[in-house]
Amino acid sequence: MKYLIVLFLLISSTGFAQSYKEQIAKHREEYKADFIKDTRSPLKEADLKHLHFYNADSSYKVSAEVILLENQKVFKMPTYAGTTADYIRYANLKFELNGKPLQLTLYKSIALSANPAYKDYLFLPFTDQTNKKETYGGGRYIDLKSTEINKGRIELDFNKAYNPYCAYSDGYRCPIPPEENDLATSILAGEKLFTGEKKHN
Repeated sequence: MKYLIVLFLLISSTGFAQSYKEQIAKHREEYKADFIKDTRSPLKEADLKHLHFYNADSSYKVSAEVILLENQKVFKMPTYAGTTADYIRYANLKFELNGKPLQLTLYKSIALSANPAYKDYLFLPFTDQTNKKETYGGGRYIDLKSTEINKGRIELDFNKAYNPYCAYSDGYRCPIPPEENDLATSILAGEKLFTGEKKHN
């Protein structure tokens, strides 16, 4: 009986690993397809072969404690185009990754929140110790929604971290991740460096 239980657990964990990898693979295929659909996209179909990702790793999918921030003033987040965009600090996220306690700040765009279709959208830009080596030097982004917060927690999946458009081309107003979101660790998950030629407008 014990053998059967162990066997069942092994099969279950293998099934989870495969389904998770398949889930991330599907997410990445949709991510690539969006470049082709978006008329303002910096990439064409021929450029997609230059997109690279870390292997899906479920250890980089964590549950984070959400500490909502109240009475926050609007601030101007600088962009790589030299402009600014209006945001508020929405929440602090506290989590543990590879045995290390970490914290990130989650932001809400004032412009996006004015659009009913995007009113729930939240923005998580971050930098880490892989930047300029294995990943884009300007940091990466993760998209979240306020509706994903459940009982004071949210699922944070670094396998879905992606590059801003500025990684591929000039001419885009990509927010610069604030210093408070610089992680003192290497996030070996999500999108890696683009190996195509950066476009100049």
